Amino acid sequence: MNYIWELAINAIQKGIEEDSIFYTIGRPFSGYMELSMDCINETEIPQQVEINPYYRYFDIFKRLFEPNLNENQEIIEVCHDLAIHHLKDIDVLMGMNKREYYIQFMIRDLENGYFGKYIKEKINVFSAKEKKILANNLLRLYETGEGIYLLRDTVRRIFTSTYIFSNAEERDEIIFYLRTEQTKEKEQKLEVIKYLFLPFKCTVEVYWERIFGVIGVDDLMKIDRIMNY
Repeated sequence: MNYIWELAINAIQKGIEEDSIFYTIGRPFSGYMELSMDCINETEIPQQVEINPYYRYFDIFKRLFEPNLNENQEIIEVCHDLAIHHLKDIDVLMGMNKREYYIQFMIRDLENGYFGKYIKEKINVFSAKEKKILANNLLRLYETGEGIYLLRDTVRRIFTSTYIFSNAEERDEIIFYLRTEQTKEKEQKLEVIKYLFLPFKCTVEVYWERIFGVIGVDDLMKIDRIMNY
């Protein structure tokens, strides 16, 4: 990470509150990097981050924070932190298009209970990246009405090793083979996806670590790894 916007996006993805990060003037700081981390390849998000405020914002800070000024250091540090937070927000939002704004509004509606109490209570089992997948596909659902396709797409994006089958001849049934360990958290994720996207006429059969054999799919025809259907 070299820029404050990289740090901010990394914090969002890890579920860390951005406002809790305090930006200070590095003493000393590198003239070749914006973030002054102890480790150049740092991946963790510290509570206090030293930066070079002149790296990209020299015109803003050249007269605000005189390096030789030793008085009112606490006030200077607080003003610096507030200014950097504001610049960071502009930095992050510059990469957003109209669709990204809609996605953020949709996530906010999910978290605030506009899709019902059940969704409000369960939505935080999803990571920030998974919430974006949900929100984007909900927008697509309003645009296209393709509930079954978006159900399958959402499951495949969140449970990335999934096999999906349809049993349309006998009944409207979708079969998910998730190929992952069954846990309470994963069960909750799947239930939320079904709640949001599953059409009333369809039913879902779920298999976690084992499934029946499927002729023509070598990965599902392994001895001692299949079950009866």
